[in-house]
Amino acid sequence: MTIPGPYLLYLGDTTDPASIKTSRGLAVFRGDDCVGEYRHDGCPLTVGLPRLTMAEGAAAGARTLVLGIANPGGIMEPALIADARAALEAGMNVASGLHQRLNHVPALVALAGDKGLALFDVRDPPADLPVGTGRPRAGRRLLTVGTDCSVGKMYASLALVAGLRARGARAEFRATGQTGILIAGSGVPVDAVVADFISGAIEQLAPARDDDGWDVIEGQGSLFHPSFAGVSTGLLHGAQPEALVLCHDPSRAAVRGLPERRLPGLAECLAANLQVARLTSPRVRAAGVCLNTSRFAENEALRLCREAEQLLGLPCSDPHRFGVEAIVDDLLCHERSAPAPTASR
Repeated sequence: MTIPGPYLLYLGDTTDPASIKTSRGLAVFRGDDCVGEYRHDGCPLTVGLPRLTMAEGAAAGARTLVLGIANPGGIMEPALIADARAALEAGMNVASGLHQRLNHVPALVALAGDKGLALFDVRDPPADLPVGTGRPRAGRRLLTVGTDCSVGKMYASLALVAGLRARGARAEFRATGQTGILIAGSGVPVDAVVADFISGAIEQLAPARDDDGWDVIEGQGSLFHPSFAGVSTGLLHGAQPEALVLCHDPSRAAVRGLPERRLPGLAECLAANLQVARLTSPRVRAAGVCLNTSRFAENEALRLCREAEQLLGLPCSDPHRFGVEAIVDDLLCHERSAPAPTASR
């Protein structure tokens, strides 16, 4: 979908840093298209952009307010709906990736119609998605997987695409979440797809290709998160990945939203993902590890990367901080030595 820019990014009254990942992702990867951020006085967070009111955002050229937050269940609280109304009154379109749809709120639909503005629901999946088959298909695909949700799978995916392209390889980012779709301009919101069609949606998102290029598919959730493991499983089967890259936030001790449930160990998590992926990709392998070390000093971040490398025997880096050169080296080395899979007839 084409969402008119520039954007004003919405933080609202959010206090959880992980909950503003959509606004943060747009600020990092589409910064030139963002004029500022809108947040209430009780919000201690920022994505590093000028703090603007709705009127100031519109005056600065913003054409769309992006509700760049994520909350449990993806619901729109009354205060958020009121802020969306204020954006429409100021002359801006409104875009959202929440599960509750803007177009399901009659007051917003009516006001947008009166103002000649648009409501964009990023989490509307495409119509007529197929059921997955798991049949072998040509092409090289990499899927990012995680020990938990919101650990940097999108950041790692985008960094890997950039790293592959820098080395002259063809590579495409295949977005599967609201933030990735807003950054890329296309994709499938896989957590809004009916369960029977998840693997088919990913087969359609990353179809067979014969140009030796890579599809880097953005992972979602975690096999070890009871709330989201179903989505992660469908992604593993639909992606039919040649390679997995494991993503992890070493500052976490427990699964997000479930403090009583411990995070899996890196080796445990990687082994489980490889096992599930083998249903449709028997030769899948691990290509590296990406850590989100944003809460650590540089020396400690480097130590954590070295520790993960020694534990798993794989290249490890913080993609945003240190790059992904070693992981790209691994991918291209195996690309030269391993025959490409062929599509079934």
